[in-house]
Amino acid sequence: MTLSPIRLLLVVLLAGLSGWLVFDQVLQQRNTARSERDAAQNEAAGLREAARINGERLATAAANDTKNTQELSDALKNNQDLRRAVDDRDQRLRIKASCPAAGHVPTDPSAGGLADGGTAELSADARPDYFTLLDQLALSKQMILGLQAHVRSFCTTQPTTGTAP
Repeated sequence: MTLSPIRLLLVVLLAGLSGWLVFDQVLQQRNTARSERDAAQNEAAGLREAARINGERLATAAANDTKNTQELSDALKNNQDLRRAVDDRDQRLRIKASCPAAGHVPTDPSAGGLADGGTAELSADARPDYFTLLDQLALSKQMILGLQAHVRSFCTTQPTTGTAP
């Protein structure tokens, strides 16, 4: 059986067409795989950048926390040292006060009062309240400073996205 030239031409054309279709499909698969790979690489780069930014922010938060905790610890230690010094009578708690009649010397010896009573000082039962207030003030101050540092670090700076709105 011999093939006529027309049939031979049709078989060659059909084989060439099927080869071309297979080759075109392989090229499309390759292009799809490349675009998926590029998208995955871009996503991975974005995730790495987000992780880097979050790491920096966490390090900043940890540094702020450490700094404020140390300052609070130092303030509380200073307050405790002052409390101990007052209890041991090494120091006195003086208050700024004025007596309007301080220059007036009573003429009646039976009248109560002192001409020169000395410096005003907290009474013994008011001292614990004073030290409690000092500790609470130190705690409040460090909490406020910590929150302010947090706001400055995290709320006022926005990460750059690389695209303009």
